Amino acid sequence: MDDFGLWDVFVSMIWFMLLLAWFSLLIRVLADVFRDRTLGGAAKAMWTLLIVVIPWLGVLLYIVVRGDSMNERNHQAFLENQERMRAYMGGSAGANVSDELRGLTELRDSGVLTPEEYEQAKAKILA
Repeated sequence: MDDFGLWDVFVSMIWFMLLLAWFSLLIRVLADVFRDRTLGGAAKAMWTLLIVVIPWLGVLLYIVVRGDSMNERNHQAFLENQERMRAYMGGSAGANVSDELRGLTELRDSGVLTPEEYEQAKAKILA
């Protein structure tokens, strides 16, 4: 019987984490394909087919070709979700101005909002 030492456990954990990262990337790319409103049905089908049939090449090709706009769509989806949440909550019920400004600052610091977008949102909150 072979020894399964500490090094083997460590290497197995690394491979497992890489597998989880791969699945996460695959799901994000597929979600972006279907979230994109500029792609037609045939283009979505072709990207999906490429990603499913040749996953490594398909995902890498998608990131190279359409990677820049992925962040824009994620940001837009985030803003839409915030608007839906505000509409559901009836405006800013339960949140005061300092909480909203703190949230905006966190978004700006994390790179989700540009400084210009931050200033516009800040002016809207303080108005």
